[in-house]
Amino acid sequence: MNNLSNKIIIYLGRTPDFKEEVKLQDDGDGVVYIKEWNVAEVQPTEEQLDNLESQAETLENNNQVIATRKKEYGTTAEQLEYIVENGVEAFIEKQQQIKTDNPKE
Repeated sequence: MNNLSNKIIIYLGRTPDFKEEVKLQDDGDGVVYIKEWNVAEVQPTEEQLDNLESQAETLENNNQVIATRKKEYGTTAEQLEYIVENGVEAFIEKQQQIKTDNPKE
């Protein structure tokens, strides 16, 4: 469902409520489709959604990078502890290294 949901996010320019506004369904055959469309914007055609494939893949990849970065950054408490123990400059260097190691597309 991720790829279709990402295409819809790209199409709308925002993340809809996938429980109320846009409901997706998979009937067990691996084909995900829009079951309900409850937003003001006109529902996209399959062709319009297919044209968003590349952008949807980029969004998915970037979401994975962001999740990895968040994990490596640690909690706010861990970040503050690092700053206290190592200083702000070391903290900034560490954050930059995490970004360098995990680049977005």
